[in-house]
Amino acid sequence: MKVAFIGLGNMGAPMAERLLSGGFETRVFDSNPAASERFGAAYAPTVLEAATGADVVVTMLPDGHIVRKVLLETEGLLSAVAPGAVFLDMSSSGASGTVELGRALAAHGHPLVDAPVSGGVPMASAGTLALMVGTDDDAAFARVEPLLLRLGVKIARMGGLGSGHATKAINNAIAAATLAVTAEGLVMGERFGIDPATLLEVINASTGRSGVSESVFKTQIVSRRFAQGFALALMAKDVGLADGLRDGLGLDLPVLAATKRNWDAARDALGAGADFTSYFIHVERSNGIKEGDRQ
Repeated sequence: MKVAFIGLGNMGAPMAERLLSGGFETRVFDSNPAASERFGAAYAPTVLEAATGADVVVTMLPDGHIVRKVLLETEGLLSAVAPGAVFLDMSSSGASGTVELGRALAAHGHPLVDAPVSGGVPMASAGTLALMVGTDDDAAFARVEPLLLRLGVKIARMGGLGSGHATKAINNAIAAATLAVTAEGLVMGERFGIDPATLLEVINASTGRSGVSESVFKTQIVSRRFAQGFALALMAKDVGLADGLRDGLGLDLPVLAATKRNWDAARDALGAGADFTSYFIHVERSNGIKEGDRQ
């Protein structure tokens, strides 16, 4: 099986390395030519050269718009891949855009599978990611399953095309809303004179606990490290994808709408490069609390 892997960012690079070390014949490409130093002979100088003859083309790019542009606007790409090649989008893309892209690729005889990931860089390196798969094409899934098994330990088929991307957006929106209200609770408690670490211990032993309170709050927020490794801008993007899905479905979901507004505001205030855990700093600053005010 010949594989093309497009997108060698923080997550894409270790994922591509997993495929290479697992024996998959893989050519890789990234718009940043510095990636060639890490991948040596496996690096292709252009997207087209990486994709030529590929049986599977994996995309791990910043968003669905870029995925669509690369796949549909790279001259000659769709004719350069192997006949019937499967496209596997592992980016965080919009679900409706994925369905549209699937139609466009199908017109050229190529199936699309969406399989966004959950887990950080260490899990990408270890091959222990959780993968959310969207496809109603069993044959296409069977062809990409060996790659998915090399990259993750939890592979969940969520439904038809786009359902993987919908699942990723919904999950991250829930996590973002949970982090936001937990941050507000800790700021409120501290204003009343309650030590945040002590309050967090009680929350984690009570009904207010969650995955984020038990993990990122303990290791990143109360400790004030703010270095989980996932950008605030990416969390805001995923919340926006979920809100876009809500809008397309005609649903009234006020908590999601408020979550989007709040995360967009935090991104604008703190900068796109801030860690998503620094949302807590945004809550503090919005309430007039400065670092020097902390005891």
